[in-house]
Amino acid sequence: MNLREALENNPYQGYAYSYPHKTAYRELKPAIPLKSLWAAEDRSALFLYLHIPFCEMRCGFCNLFTMANPKEDMVGAYLRALEKQANVVKEAIGDVNFVRLAVGGGTPSFLSEAELAQLFFIMQSMMKVDIHTLPLSFEVSPKTVTKPKLQYLREQGVDRISIGIQSFLDEETKLLGRPQRNHEVYQALDMIRQQHFSVLNIDLIYGGAGQTATSWQQTLEQTLRYSPEEIYLYPLYVRPLTGLEKMGTSWDNFRLQLYRQSREFLLSNGYDQVSMRMFRANHAPKADSSVYCCQEDGMVGLGAGARSYTGQVHYSMEYAVGRKGIKGIIVDFIEKDERDFAFAQYGIQLNQEEKKRRYLIKSLLQSGGLSLPRYRHLFGAEAFEEFPQLQELLHFDLARVSDEGSLRLTPKGVERSDTIGPWLYSAAICSFMHQYELQ
Repeated sequence: MNLREALENNPYQGYAYSYPHKTAYRELKPAIPLKSLWAAEDRSALFLYLHIPFCEMRCGFCNLFTMANPKEDMVGAYLRALEKQANVVKEAIGDVNFVRLAVGGGTPSFLSEAELAQLFFIMQSMMKVDIHTLPLSFEVSPKTVTKPKLQYLREQGVDRISIGIQSFLDEETKLLGRPQRNHEVYQALDMIRQQHFSVLNIDLIYGGAGQTATSWQQTLEQTLRYSPEEIYLYPLYVRPLTGLEKMGTSWDNFRLQLYRQSREFLLSNGYDQVSMRMFRANHAPKADSSVYCCQEDGMVGLGAGARSYTGQVHYSMEYAVGRKGIKGIIVDFIEKDERDFAFAQYGIQLNQEEKKRRYLIKSLLQSGGLSLPRYRHLFGAEAFEEFPQLQELLHFDLARVSDEGSLRLTPKGVERSDTIGPWLYSAAICSFMHQYELQ
């Protein structure tokens, strides 16, 4: 499909969070030993991610790898398996320098205080990370956050708390399949602010049933009461096997109108736009982009839903959305022995074209854009020659080349990020994703 045809369709084609998506992963035959996989990698600036696949409830819009209200013995068994995996992975990858840390899910604040201590033991004692000196992000939800947990996180060096609110109107969150109460939301945000974390991120969703420009404005204004350093605005997607999909929920394209409304509101209230979804406040600590570059540096993921990136291979466990499929993968993770954790068994090997395409997509969809000189330095080629379709972005005024040689999306292009990202996927990756049988 050419870009003109893509632009005529629904602007929300897909969120290019990662490339390739997990639905393009397959069993690696033969499995690849982690030791050899990481041996030639630059390990001087890696991201460490720990995944907790548990929540107190499963939101209707959620297609993340998570399971609601697991039995208590499953959580304990999962953390023991995480320790086992960490021990094997650390030995396999050898000397490494982690520069960023994150704990996500799921909802990591679902864990008890004792379980949180076990989680931080894995990071500090097993992965040998000095957590007090590195940026450390931690995800929470209003219902599972408590003052003692927040105090503990602050003491352990967590400097960024990310909380999903979605909407400040009870009737809207109910229609999103997220039965939360506003008094819990306000209480959680007050407790977070009292602990003085450097960064508070609030996630919101626009485009849900019953939402209007007026109600969306109420949510935006309530959000700014807490002066969050970061705000992520997610357009609603009703995806297969989610609660909303089972309910037959649909939507229309007023999402684009709500996006434009929120963009103008946040820009006029001291926020800079980093991507279509992310807005950073002027008062936020300055991000050090020189430390870690997601397009170039690797990631080590621990847990049943985590993925890991090397230059040649992306790997993880299998992917599912339905409860039965997720439970089966978690049980498989728990039952793995040390030998299993020593191999990458499921993932995708990137050829040179896909490496270039990944770099292009992840760069272009950020405010810094695609540095044409950097692309030339990394790949010994010109981006416009290898991807002539980029000229279409210029033709439709979706991007421009800056004076320093970066291809950057215009505001018109940024708002069509969920069209441009999938438009740049390769035919091979699209075929893999289309053939994937989701559980």
